[in-house]
Amino acid sequence: MTDTTGNGNDSAQTGGGADGTATFHDWWQAARPHTWPNAFAPVIAGTGLAAYNGGMHLGKALLALGVAWALIIGVNFANDYSDGVRGTDDDRTGPTRITASGLARPQDVKLAAFASFFVAAVLGVILAVMSAWWLVLIGAACIAAAWFYTGGKKPYGYYGFGELAVFVFFGLVAVLGTQFTQTGWLTVDGWLVAIAIGAISASVNLANNIRDLDSDALAGKNTLAVRIGEVRARRLFTVLTLTPFAVTLLLGNSLTLVAFAALPFAVSSILTVQRQHAQGKDLIPVLGMNGRAMLLWSILTAAALTVTGLQLWGSGMVVPYTTH
Repeated sequence: MTDTTGNGNDSAQTGGGADGTATFHDWWQAARPHTWPNAFAPVIAGTGLAAYNGGMHLGKALLALGVAWALIIGVNFANDYSDGVRGTDDDRTGPTRITASGLARPQDVKLAAFASFFVAAVLGVILAVMSAWWLVLIGAACIAAAWFYTGGKKPYGYYGFGELAVFVFFGLVAVLGTQFTQTGWLTVDGWLVAIAIGAISASVNLANNIRDLDSDALAGKNTLAVRIGEVRARRLFTVLTLTPFAVTLLLGNSLTLVAFAALPFAVSSILTVQRQHAQGKDLIPVLGMNGRAMLLWSILTAAALTVTGLQLWGSGMVVPYTTH
């Protein structure tokens, strides 16, 4: 009998008996490395913002990267577990779901999720101690959001709030948190970059939900794509994907225009999504293309901001907003 809460009978299995025969490759795929740019990009961009404002701190940047990386692996395992025991993944395209397929025992996948959350929590506490204690509360909210996306009795991902959560936590929180822990303040440029990363990160989640729209609807998983319909979802995907390039123009920094080098990846993904009758497996490459667009945009933007920062503060200018 399938557990409908995501918290009860871990031995429930919808895709056959769980025999724990998952290989390292299976676990690697369950961690969904194609989504990892959602974790790397905001930290890279936030560190570039810190350098631009004269306060880059490599140690804190690495801690923030560890937190974000552990969180996204944790949420991927949590989704595999929760959707698997609910039966949502019984008929799904994309990477193998080790819970629904029976390759791994549900309790093992759940344990992997919580182990990842634990790593994120430990690194987050260290970062908070080095920066500001109240960041622990934000970190706790991040972990709760990661679990309750598909976990719990009423997962918010089943009500169409997944993209909003990605925008907030892997955009606003991750970028601004990275900037704040290194500099101690936030800037207008920081908010713009956070919006850019949050938007394109949400587009990756939306592409995933457009791909699974039919199976999600049948399973009662009312994602944003299900709620607004396929046509509007594809249009929203285009807007979210192009947002970083609009932000590049708003930054008003000639060096950051180099980030337009990521535009071909974005355009390619948009053309694929907007192509008539593109369904299911046809949309799988879009996740990777937008992930590359996001990562490249963040790297190039961060590099441009760092160079600008070195030019400004290397010349002896006073760092803005500082209280020191």
